[in-house]
Amino acid sequence: MSKKNIPVLLSGVIISLGLLPSLAQAQQPVSDAQVAAMVEALRQAAPQTKNPNDGLYSEWQVKPETLKGWSRTCLKRELTPTQFENSPAIARSIVSCITRRELTNQFAATKNEIASVRGAACWWMTGKYTGCDTGFTGDYVQKVVRFYQQQRSKPVTQSSKTGS
Repeated sequence: MSKKNIPVLLSGVIISLGLLPSLAQAQQPVSDAQVAAMVEALRQAAPQTKNPNDGLYSEWQVKPETLKGWSRTCLKRELTPTQFENSPAIARSIVSCITRRELTNQFAATKNEIASVRGAACWWMTGKYTGCDTGFTGDYVQKVVRFYQQQRSKPVTQSSKTGS
């Protein structure tokens, strides 16, 4: 290697090191606090049917067919609705996994935190990222955004960081 190549090589290393933080941020634009706030907002906004046999499971009111795919994605195994219902910790971990994925997708598309929350909430209810501006779904998305903002305004404590 000639002495002329050393500055070029060093500048390449320096540039690469400078890009690493931005690449890491691009891969995970949402924080644990944002995910936790969204998970809690989805739980608080979950429609309550007042029918114990409504076919929806856990505090997040998840359909059994949805749960199958989510548990395979997040746990690499399929859970039964009863397993999901009976373990709040497992339910929260699956909802957190899916919420992180959807918030990340929406943040990449919108570059805006509240727009990401709106899109993810709409997707949660309908399977689509848009079209939840009016009616029941519009009201639901507004509730999620309001609960999300309340969660985000709370100070982060040690117990909320660890999920206890």
